[in-house]
Amino acid sequence: MPLYNRRPELPLAPPPAPLGLTELLGRVRQALQQQLADAYWVVAEVSDLTLPRFAGAHCYLTLTEQTTDARGTVKAQARATLWSQRYQQLAPAFERATGQPLRPGLKLLLRVQVRFHEQYGLSLDVVALDPSYTVGELALLRLQTLRQLEEKGLLDRQKELLLPLAPQRLAVISSPTAAGFQDFVQQLQEAPYDFALTLFPAAMQGDEAPASIRAALAAVRARRGQFDAVVIIRGGGSRADLVAFDEYGLAATVGAFPLPVLTGIGHERDEAVVDLTAHRALKTPTAVAAFLVERLARLEAALLGYGEQVAALARRQLGQRRARLDQLSGRARYAAHRQLDAAREALRARTRQAAQGPREQLRQLALGLARTQHQLPRAARRALAREQRGLRRRGRALMVRFNRHHRRRREDVLRHRFRLQLALERHLHRAELRLCQLTVNSEQLAVGKARIKPSAGHS
Repeated sequence: MPLYNRRPELPLAPPPAPLGLTELLGRVRQALQQQLADAYWVVAEVSDLTLPRFAGAHCYLTLTEQTTDARGTVKAQARATLWSQRYQQLAPAFERATGQPLRPGLKLLLRVQVRFHEQYGLSLDVVALDPSYTVGELALLRLQTLRQLEEKGLLDRQKELLLPLAPQRLAVISSPTAAGFQDFVQQLQEAPYDFALTLFPAAMQGDEAPASIRAALAAVRARRGQFDAVVIIRGGGSRADLVAFDEYGLAATVGAFPLPVLTGIGHERDEAVVDLTAHRALKTPTAVAAFLVERLARLEAALLGYGEQVAALARRQLGQRRARLDQLSGRARYAAHRQLDAAREALRARTRQAAQGPREQLRQLALGLARTQHQLPRAARRALAREQRGLRRRGRALMVRFNRHHRRRREDVLRHRFRLQLALERHLHRAELRLCQLTVNSEQLAVGKARIKPSAGHS
């Protein structure tokens, strides 16, 4: 007999009734609504974008977040929707603020609302976009600067200025110790042309750079009649070092400057605002020097080509005159032969008439014919000689006129060349005088400082 009474076996509880998929997803939607806030700011990248195809349509995005490893695999992904009314408000504002439309590849800061639908699943409704996250503060400032310059017409004003064919009197704004300035000077010195360089020292990076460059431009403006163009150069640097060249005041000063401004700021990928307002922007200081040397080389080649064209034209005209002389000589010989033929025909006619008359008349006619036969060749030779003398006289006159015209043209070219050389020598002499004066002043200043230091030590 057992020591205790056996409990009666309880019946098993029935399993819960299965849920329909709609009910399950409904509970998920209700749980999300209860647990999540109304909206969140989210950072994500646009991997796919479907723009509205007609008015009133919606914009659909695929947002992703990638891992930071080298493979760049997708860490998370979600569908998002910009409803028509919000798209018409947010998309134009985003494009105005960033300078570019919504497109795949952009990284955005979005304010989204989480939505779950039993039929369509999880999605995000975009309610706001923060463009400052996309472009950054510096890019926004740059965009505002460009808009102000465009409103005042300063982006294209420099492009309307004419750069001289041979810009050799150059005002250079740079740091005297910059490697880019030394490369620029060395490349110009190695060129077969003379350049008159006047350095206006300025700080080319840092907070004081814009004011320093503007001061140098003001000094150049006061002497603008002495220069053909202005060159702003500096060595290479990081993007942060080039922020000074995005400053509005400096860019506006360059855009409104009365002389063409060439820039060689030493950057390969980035383009500063000053580059956009300058007459021509080149990547490096050596590129600016190469551009100036190539411009003079092209001018020299053009002048040599014009000289060759003048010589070819002279040879062509001389050949035409010779051909004309030959043509006139042929016409004279032809006219003489025609006259001789006409005289022979007249002689035959008179011979026929003489055969019908008395013998005396025949004899007289024969005598007249003989005289005519003797006179015709002589007259023809005299006429031909006169024509040849006239042709030679006209040929000599043409040669004299051509030589006089060629000599005047050559004298004009030589006179113009002499004036250019004289002007260049004058400018070079003035630059040397100014350099000597600056050297004397610096020496006097050094002597003065040397005198002051011993006297101060003695006291």
